[in-house]
Amino acid sequence: MTTGRVTGVRSIELGVRDLHQSAAFYTKLWALEEVASDGDGIHFRATGSEHHVLTIRERPKPALLGVHFAASDRATVDQLCGKAKGYGIKVASEPAPLPMVVGGGYGFRFDSPDGLPMSISADGAQHPDVVLDRSRPSKISHVVLNSAHVDDQMPFFIDVLGFKLSDSSHMMEFLRCCADHHSVAVFRSTGPSLNHVAYEVPSIDGLMRGTGRLKQNGIDIEWGIGRHGPGNNVFSYFIEPDGFVAEYTTELDQIDEATHVPQKADYWTKTAPVGDRWGTAGPPSNRMRFAMSGGIYLGDEPPEGVRCEDIIGRKFG
Repeated sequence: MTTGRVTGVRSIELGVRDLHQSAAFYTKLWALEEVASDGDGIHFRATGSEHHVLTIRERPKPALLGVHFAASDRATVDQLCGKAKGYGIKVASEPAPLPMVVGGGYGFRFDSPDGLPMSISADGAQHPDVVLDRSRPSKISHVVLNSAHVDDQMPFFIDVLGFKLSDSSHMMEFLRCCADHHSVAVFRSTGPSLNHVAYEVPSIDGLMRGTGRLKQNGIDIEWGIGRHGPGNNVFSYFIEPDGFVAEYTTELDQIDEATHVPQKADYWTKTAPVGDRWGTAGPPSNRMRFAMSGGIYLGDEPPEGVRCEDIIGRKFG
């Protein structure tokens, strides 16, 4: 029996309508750094060692193009590919060397049971220079995915990819693959899509500085600043140029495997009934609720009082 597992989220890949507009947002405002480009795509690093944490590719409409996971070595990649195929997962190709423009390494692509594109890789290039700037993201903290069949997704993440359940709420299931409280969460929704991507900053001071940078450039906080229940992380949420939700987060709980006990939904309803322990954040904006649902790129109708152009119509850069 194989025991391979993923060790974290390496990067996210998004389809965007205007490559240069999105690049301007992610470099000038979100404070990532361009490291490579290939045809229709640009790759951006954070301040940590990972080769890149974000890829954007020009597409006719916004789309989730990939959630990319890390594994410890090539043998684990092979194990995970075998487990995926044994589970009935659609694997695009056998594990193979990856292009140097994406940091090289060895991996394979596949679709989740919900049909969302994913990959697993190992031995990718790492940056020797870790940038010391607390106002900039250091890595992807976690990715939240929407699903109409959450209970069907859980065995895939746990049995195939090696995640463990950290906590459950009435809205979502929180899953870990390392010491971080969660690297993936699955949100109960109407269908498969990207809910949001959370980028880690080093401290609350860094989160405030990054949030201030966006506000000074006319980007509204859609939810925050507050502290979540499950995970205990501090947060501020924004909508980027193509209607995807991006979060700055910090102080995510680190799990002690020897002592951690997952809490159920009723516990979190009492502890953080509005998703914010502090009570400072207020409710999420209607714009953000719609964007988190994937409504922008799935073609859903926005709620009353919200126009799609209010979410993706603003120009950046």
